[in-house]
Amino acid sequence: MLSDSKKLERMSGARVVPVLVPLPVPGPYSYAVPEGMSVEPGSIVQVPVGPRQVPGLVWDENGHAGAVDPSKLRAITRDFDCPPVDAVMRRFIDWVAAWTLTPPGLVARMVLRVPAAFDPEPWVPALRPVLDVKPERLTPARKRVLELVEDNPGAWTKSGLAHAAGVSNSVIEGLAKAGTFENVMLPPPPVVPEPDTGRRRMELAGDQAAAAATLRDAVAKNGFSATLIDGVTGSGKTEVYFEAVAAALEKKKQALILLPEIALTASFLERFHDRFGARPAEWHSDMAPKMREKVWRQVAEGRVQVVAGARSALFLPFKELGLIVIDEEHDQAYKQDERVFYNARDMAVVRAHLGDLPIVLASATPSIESRVNAASGRYGAVRLASRFGEAALPDLRTVDMRKNPPARGGFLSPVLLKAVGRAIERGEQALLFLNRRGYAPLTLCRVCGHRFQCPNCSAWLVEHRFRAQMQCHHCGHAEPVPEACPHCGTLDHLAACGPGVERLVEEVVHHFPEARTVMLSSDMPGGAKRLRMELDAIAKGEADIVIGTQLVAKGHHFPKMTVVGVVDADIGLTNGDPRAAERTFQLLHQVTGRAGRTGEKSLGLIQTYQPEHPVMAALVSGDREQFYEREIGERQRAGLPPFGRLAAIIISGEDKADAEKHARALRANAPASNEIDVLGPAEAPLALIRGRYRFRLLVHGDRRSDLQSYIREMIAAGPKPRGSLKVQVDIDPQSFL
Repeated sequence: MLSDSKKLERMSGARVVPVLVPLPVPGPYSYAVPEGMSVEPGSIVQVPVGPRQVPGLVWDENGHAGAVDPSKLRAITRDFDCPPVDAVMRRFIDWVAAWTLTPPGLVARMVLRVPAAFDPEPWVPALRPVLDVKPERLTPARKRVLELVEDNPGAWTKSGLAHAAGVSNSVIEGLAKAGTFENVMLPPPPVVPEPDTGRRRMELAGDQAAAAATLRDAVAKNGFSATLIDGVTGSGKTEVYFEAVAAALEKKKQALILLPEIALTASFLERFHDRFGARPAEWHSDMAPKMREKVWRQVAEGRVQVVAGARSALFLPFKELGLIVIDEEHDQAYKQDERVFYNARDMAVVRAHLGDLPIVLASATPSIESRVNAASGRYGAVRLASRFGEAALPDLRTVDMRKNPPARGGFLSPVLLKAVGRAIERGEQALLFLNRRGYAPLTLCRVCGHRFQCPNCSAWLVEHRFRAQMQCHHCGHAEPVPEACPHCGTLDHLAACGPGVERLVEEVVHHFPEARTVMLSSDMPGGAKRLRMELDAIAKGEADIVIGTQLVAKGHHFPKMTVVGVVDADIGLTNGDPRAAERTFQLLHQVTGRAGRTGEKSLGLIQTYQPEHPVMAALVSGDREQFYEREIGERQRAGLPPFGRLAAIIISGEDKADAEKHARALRANAPASNEIDVLGPAEAPLALIRGRYRFRLLVHGDRRSDLQSYIREMIAAGPKPRGSLKVQVDIDPQSFL
């Protein structure tokens, strides 16, 4: 029996192929292949869609959209000179689309996001010495050039040769006119040099050496494996998985290292350079467009051996991927909550399984899911229970704010202030951590009680005093801080309620006016570049007190940091998130782990009104196993992930009544099931974001439930969204707002 494409080919006389375009469509479209053009599954092509020309992927036959009328068939307009996207990545696109209930075209869009890279990079004009031709006039500058090329007779760029010889470009141009050089073309230079796997291999011992041997064995076996590195802060996890990277490179394979934050890349890149003599290629949203194009192209060609990047690096078209590493695997930043809702950690495991290659997950505070996977044998596990070298873990204590309250108008307890003062006297550093940006999370009028709220979201405006603005952290709305209350008109009676990091800076400067104080926050002026400079300065000891949000909690190495204070440690325990205890434990454990990493005696102080809470007790006692055992037991009893499955359905629209009506209609069309429950609809905790009213349904099933099929049936049976209505599905939600 002939396939649809073969029938169409016979009818029209042209070859027909399916092409997946980066649009929200359910599958590939059929296109004719012009005579003389040769394409295969994975070829990147340009095709017409309506009046536009868009890039697309030639898809596999089993993904064909079906036959169309030959008279309506349109032809591929261009076949890019680009390595094809391999079968593993094509299967991965299909898998992610099916798992997340996303049109496959939108997943393909993440692969095809750099269209300028589909064309080959231009070759570079260069000069090659003609050794038997000497210039008639030999100046000292010309002599230096000739001596250089005699020792290095290969091709040179004009500027490169001038720089190396210490002469001007005109000297090189004069030699070229004299016939001493001939014009040649060189291939485009690599974005990063090739790593040297034998350079500065660190001497590992004990647990670190055993863990490195385990990872090297996993790479050598040429098959899928998942290994969890569960190691305390400062235990050498990075050095251990560098050995796995070296093993992959020695097999001529590529490696991908995922990092949760751009802020982590600066110190990581330096450590990688120290180990391998070259940096990895970077991939994140802060890159210049030209560099993104070069990295994408050279990854596809196999010229880049190692990529260190954010979650989107998972969709780079690697030619010979041989290893994936997920650093800080527990981090929430791996979850994308827009357009395509996916968790890069989980999808990376799928990518490794489809590609039959090893994956390493590393964390000082592994996620409950990874801990359970390791305990059940689905993942291998290596434990690093002690810090690298002679460094000891910090002495952790809670500060009961009921017994040691701050001074009136302040937020730092006398106990913490005393510890910070002693650290400064000893020439050491102190870190104050508060997971709240800005100056104050709420501003109100003391006279009439008016609260400043975002006009587009159900959220308070956060005062940013350093910028003299009030800002919404959800939609970006900003307005100047007024002098008078806009509701009652009273002057100078606006009160800032609660602390943000800017307010802590004000308090610290009051107590320690001579100290060098630095604030770190993701919204600080200057962006990522300024942040990296500040982190580098702190690592060099050019600051006494560091005040920061959660970006200071992850992966940074501050040699002189001996005191860490956590302000308002109870923040994360006050919401209805089923992962609240886990996340608070992970965050506080990570931030206190910044102290004492070079062997100095160190102290971590946690300001809390709930010192008896299991999270605080586990942190102070150092008995993290007791915390994990308790948290895993509670998840299992409640049937929550990883022992059950959750999916969120978010219905939003510009009209509140329409959004609620559509949510109720969807709920009414939920199929009957003994294994799956649907809760809601309920108004979302953040009921209004960017002018859209939001309602949520929560779908809950046991671990083996097919939530995707259930939700597909539910949405298909319900009404179709009209007007501004939008329905989004989030499989395994990480946020419940």
